[in-house]
Amino acid sequence: MRRPPWLSRTLVVLTLVSLTQDAASELLYPLLPLLLTGVLAAPPVVLGLVEGAAEVTAGLSRYVAGRWSDRRGRTVFIGAGYGLAAVGKAVVAAATVWPVVLVGRVVDRLGKGVRSAPRDALIAASVPPEALGRAFGFHRAGDSLGAVVGPLLGLLALAATDGDLHRALWWAVVPATLSALLVLLVRERRPVPVPGPSVVPVVPAVAPPAVGRPVSVLPQRFWRVIAVLVLFAVVNFPDTLVLLRVMELGFSTTQVVLAYVLFNTVYTLGSYPAGRLADALPPAVVYGAGLVAFAVAYTGLGLVDGGPGVFVLVAVYGLFPAFTDGVGKAWVSSLVPDAVRGRAQGVFQGLTSGAVLVAGLWAGLLWDLGPGQGVVPLVVSGGLAATCAAGLLARGRMAA
Repeated sequence: MRRPPWLSRTLVVLTLVSLTQDAASELLYPLLPLLLTGVLAAPPVVLGLVEGAAEVTAGLSRYVAGRWSDRRGRTVFIGAGYGLAAVGKAVVAAATVWPVVLVGRVVDRLGKGVRSAPRDALIAASVPPEALGRAFGFHRAGDSLGAVVGPLLGLLALAATDGDLHRALWWAVVPATLSALLVLLVRERRPVPVPGPSVVPVVPAVAPPAVGRPVSVLPQRFWRVIAVLVLFAVVNFPDTLVLLRVMELGFSTTQVVLAYVLFNTVYTLGSYPAGRLADALPPAVVYGAGLVAFAVAYTGLGLVDGGPGVFVLVAVYGLFPAFTDGVGKAWVSSLVPDAVRGRAQGVFQGLTSGAVLVAGLWAGLLWDLGPGQGVVPLVVSGGLAATCAAGLLARGRMAA
């Protein structure tokens, strides 16, 4: 069977890199609430602080790496980022007090920040502009497949180590290292300047800059979209708190990990179809549909008191990243020329990561202080997400 033109070698290799790295990350991630609040006896607000600080570190480094990679090449940043992630996971596995976990997560997310914007810009440059949604959907599907494999490896690691959490966490270092080595297979084709002042490079699907306007300036339509997505990110607190809520509802460690596997399975299966939809429909409509799933899941998890309905809500929650992660990156890439795509992705991912820090802190504090533990932050986030969804769906109908 002939490979479709949008399924480039760069896209396939970077998807494999992300799959193995996410297997490592998601082996570790669902065990973090158990490590911090159980083994290391930290309060829930520390969980929000650790993940929020990790995300803001990723956000700041995304902007810097994205901007630099437009000028200096993207592959070196991708390799450095995956290498740092492997080091960070080793630090977390070795931690005996929660501040060391904080350091490990910050190093891990620093690696994520260094690699993410350059990687996404390289993906966008390797596929036709009319297939950006499919390309990012394919990549997110591979990435989230790793997130299905990772928690299952975590359960296997716990069984093989007789429940020793620290020894189980060391298993994450293996796929993380493999991911960093796979980056060596990535080939970046640097643009070759065409001589002659009369030749103007054509950037498909993106309007040329106005006369006298430098190409480094990001267009107003980019900033309008970013404003809405960052506003929502202020209520999108880290998933470790969602897993903590599942724990609070009386589920065992194995059940919590399996719930996370279910979440990532839905995420995996939904990512590519969502990307295809984003190539056919206004991205605001597809992104808005993802926020509807978020609102239903968060509100439901805040109000239920246990039972099998929790797993149904976790599955609905999986539709949220499926309809927003890849779609958001494709949307942002479509708004700017290739020369500044690294910078644009860095701005987008940096601002949303900073918003996640705010979300993790306010949600963690309410978790400690409010009645019913996670009820208030989950219901508040669900309501605000529904408001943002309504705005995006209205925008999408006008754009259709």
